[in-house]
Amino acid sequence: MFKRFRRNRLNPVLRDLLQETHLSVNDFIYPLFIKSGNGLKKEVDSMPGVYQMSIDVAINECNSLKELGLKAIILFGIPDIKDSVGSDALCEHGIMATAVKEIKEAHPDMLVITDLCFCEYTDHGHCGVLDPVLETVDNDITLKNLATQAVIHAKAGADMIAPSGMMDGMITAIRDGLDSAGFSHIPIMSYSTKFASAYYGPFRDVAESAPSFGDRRSYQMNPANRREAIAESVEDELEGADILMVKPALAYMDIIRDVRENSSLPLAVYNVSGEYSMLKMAARAGVIDYDRVMMETLLGFKRAGADIIITYHAKEAAKILREQH
Repeated sequence: MFKRFRRNRLNPVLRDLLQETHLSVNDFIYPLFIKSGNGLKKEVDSMPGVYQMSIDVAINECNSLKELGLKAIILFGIPDIKDSVGSDALCEHGIMATAVKEIKEAHPDMLVITDLCFCEYTDHGHCGVLDPVLETVDNDITLKNLATQAVIHAKAGADMIAPSGMMDGMITAIRDGLDSAGFSHIPIMSYSTKFASAYYGPFRDVAESAPSFGDRRSYQMNPANRREAIAESVEDELEGADILMVKPALAYMDIIRDVRENSSLPLAVYNVSGEYSMLKMAARAGVIDYDRVMMETLLGFKRAGADIIITYHAKEAAKILREQH
């Protein structure tokens, strides 16, 4: 005998009518990794389908993204020369500023977001200037540099700034810097709850940003801490963040829901490199239906409370969504 639950599942049209959570190409932000050169498109062994690109290739990539209906990218810069303070990130002619300027000139309709951090730019791989006594990032000096970096990105044409360094007070410093320079209209998407996660491994290959010593646990969050995770995002909202973020996503669905229930701000999640690569490797091994698992994973992020998903799967998901319609 059928009861209500099965009666509502028998007809495929009725199933669609009753679906509570939906994915759209408008949910996705696609990461691009920019390196100097011309005609460069180098695939990363640990992240199949993800590439380091020169600016000209990235401009062409944006054409492909727009054909799929994808309208937002987040940029990561990989400089030729790294030093102890990340000088390339503080230069108006550095890799990030140049990439933003040229991509926006070619694609004014593309939403260009910049990752704001120093780990890709420093020779030690940490997210700011080091305190030689404590052997960790000097929080206050790094705040000043983050504000400078944000203004450089805004001047180059960035539509949004996304600080990822997990420095205390970073949103206040960046907001003050942007406002003082005449960029009060530029929103900040904060990596507000970012864990010191083992899921970042492949990212450090593509961004060439592995720490040369130690780890980042003195400024990124302990994966075990739930209440602190909520407090971090609430604090960034109070400091003036426009959008919050949880990173990673897959092992932190409870945190996504917690932040969603404690803030009315838009909420992003970063579907990080390790999460992406695990699905790719499982597909290669023939142990999963890749497309179905990918879409189920992305749907899970939306169901948990995410409004925005930063994901390397964006192009593949966009193709599937297009075929479904």
